[in-house]
Order: sequence, then structure tokens, then C-alpha cells
Amino acid sequence: MSNNNLNFEIQKLGKCKIPSPMKSSHFTNDDEHVIYETNFKTLKKYIDKGETPPMFEKAGPREKIFFDSSKIKCGIVTCGGLCPGINDVIRAIVYSLHYHYKVRTIYGFKYGYEGLTYKFQHNPIELTIDMVADLHEKGGTLLKSSRGPQDPEEMVDILEQMNVNILFGVGGDGTLRGLNDIADEVKKRNLKISVIGIPKTIDNDISYIHKSFGFESAVSEAKKAIYGAHIEASGAKNGIGLVKLMGRHSGYIAANATLASSDVNYCLIPEVKFSLEKFLISLKSRLEYRSHAVIVVGEGAGQDLMKSQNEKDASGNVKFADIGLFLNDKITEFFNKLNTEINIKYIDPSYIIRSIPANPNDSVLCLLLGHNAVHAGMTGRTNMAVATWNGGFTYLPIPLATSKRKKIDPDGFLWSSVVSSTGQPDLRP
Repeated sequence: MSNNNLNFEIQKLGKCKIPSPMKSSHFTNDDEHVIYETNFKTLKKYIDKGETPPMFEKAGPREKIFFDSSKIKCGIVTCGGLCPGINDVIRAIVYSLHYHYKVRTIYGFKYGYEGLTYKFQHNPIELTIDMVADLHEKGGTLLKSSRGPQDPEEMVDILEQMNVNILFGVGGDGTLRGLNDIADEVKKRNLKISVIGIPKTIDNDISYIHKSFGFESAVSEAKKAIYGAHIEASGAKNGIGLVKLMGRHSGYIAANATLASSDVNYCLIPEVKFSLEKFLISLKSRLEYRSHAVIVVGEGAGQDLMKSQNEKDASGNVKFADIGLFLNDKITEFFNKLNTEINIKYIDPSYIIRSIPANPNDSVLCLLLGHNAVHAGMTGRTNMAVATWNGGFTYLPIPLATSKRKKIDPDGFLWSSVVSSTGQPDLRP
């Protein structure tokens, strides 16, 4: 999709006519935007042609809103895998609805989209201020979660029967696609239901978003695992610390944790294929020179080297072969053939990382994402997600957010910095 074809227009249910009950020293105007382009040379091309560059709507509270907050009901659903900060987002939404807009009824739908169907019979809970007061101190999600799509017609039936006017969905790419389906069904029925997404992806791989919540906490925790691997490796003759980190299609956690630790000698990510032979020969040289090595690998790396079973999970994602165990076995096998003793320690901290509470920076991000999601919903915006870009908070159309997956550019600055930090050779086939 070229920049000229980017459509940042946000759908709206109607005109905002009701004065906001929120007391604010600064309301955001609808004509305020955040520019998409971050490179001045590219931006100048639009200026020279007299064209308006692509821009996001700026997030924030408006002076007038669409819904009468004294009469509406709202719902929250969390889907997909766990991620630091989900509870922070739930709390932020409940607090903003209650204190900023005086909304009286807020439902929590349990176990993801299953909670919006008949067949699973998960009873919704009514979320109160007392119930979520200390939620930001806990990992996981109060509302539980599940994977997989459900029938959008059935989900909209539930929303309509319960008189829910705004649905907030916290989840990744699959969740956002589900919200898009719900919004389309709402539009088909000509209902006044706002559908708002809060992107949740620990891998930081949703497009047109600078940084998703939980990512920074994940990198911080991953750094601890790398430190442990480094201590284990350097404390033994021919010690090897092997750490597998999350990142099915995008290696942002592996790359950033590598830069944060400065103890990594090899970083392998899904975006850059590597030759197993070149990697093992280089590792042999590294051990001969320094007697230890630390390897970080993203879970989606090296899938072309292994036999995939082509199985899929409930969300439709292909189940990847385990690159960590594969490398552990291949490294051991390689040095056994050379009659070289090695001490390899394999660490997979994935579930530990996913379950921790958010760190302070992520907590701030979660709070502001939750607040801005509420501001968007109260103004009747729909089929959109709240996001960050170029230092500001934005409104992002869900179809655009799910149009492609964000990945590391193998020729870009981030990957170049990783290679410079590790000193690893070119391992591409």
C-alpha cells in the first residue's frame, strides 16, 4: 500500500451534539492531526505539490460527544494471549467511563469473544471502581481470555439485547479483525454501537503503531533472561547461553533486548533467514576465541530449516516448530561430532514474560490508551483503534491496522544496530 493510498479516515456514528460532562483544561479539536511521515524529505514532496500529507486524527477528549453518558452501557472484552498491561487498560477504561463521563453500567465479557456468544454461557460481570482499584498491580487479565473468532451476527445480537452502546476490545491482529467484523455487522443493521480497539501485541507487530503496550515490559524482562544466560555461559568452559524470545513474524523483542543487554553474540530473527552451517561454523570460531557465547533467537526464526506440521491454533495461526529446541539439538550434535565439550543452557522465559505486571512506562501508556479509547467511543467513532505515532496519540482505522504486519527492515537502522552490537557475521544463506 503506497502512502498516497493510505486512508486514515475514521468512521463516525453521527454528529456530536451533547456537551461533554468531562472537566478538562484542554479539549482536542477535530482539525488537529498527527502527521504520518517522519522523514522531512518525503514530507516536502507533498508540500511542494501543494498536497496534504497523510495524517492521523489526533486522539483526545472533545467538547461535544455523541452518546448521552447518563443513559448508555459499555462493554470490555480481552482476547488472545496474555501481555503485560491488559489489566491496566481495563482499569483505565473503567475509571475514565466512571469519573470522566459518569457512565453507570460497564460490563466485562469473560473469556474473549466466547463471552459474546450464547453457546459458551459465560455470564458477563459488571465492572465497578472497587473491583478494578488495584488491578494495575497484577499481571494477566481480570476478564480471562480465549483465542479464535466467533460469529459476528451472534455477538452483535448479544450487544443489542444487552443495550451495549460501546464495545472496547483489547487484543492483537485477530482481535482487531473480529472487531472489524462486529463493526460491519453493526453498520449493516444500522445500529448505534461504537466499536473501539486497544491493540495488544507483545511482539509490537501491528502496523501504523509506534509501540504497543506490554512491549517495553517484555524487553525489560527478556533482558533479565539474557543476563542469566550470559552468567551461565561465561561461568563454564565453552559455555553457551541460548535464549528464545517471543516474536512469531517480527523480531522486535529479540532485537531490542539484544541492544539493551550488550552481552549477545548472535541475534536471530524471523525477518532475516540464516544458514545453519554458517551459524555453527561462526559459533565454533567464537568459542575458540572467547570460550563462551550468548544466542538470542525469536520464536519465528529459522522456520525454513525445520519441518512444520502445518497445524493451526484456534486463532488460525500456524503452529511454529520450536526453534529453541532445534538449535539446542543442532549445536549439541555439531560439537559432539567434533569431540568438543560444550556447556549449553537453554532458556525459554516466554510465559514468565507474558504474565508479569506492566512496568511504569507501560502503565502510563496503558492509562492513556484506555482514556483515549473512551474519548473516541463517547464521540461515536467506530471501527478504529487507539495508537501512538510520532510522539502523539492517534485514532487508527482498524482495516488499516490489519492491512499488513509490521516487521523489522533487514536493511534498516534497527537491524544494522543489532548487527553492530553483536558483531555477528552475515549469516544469510
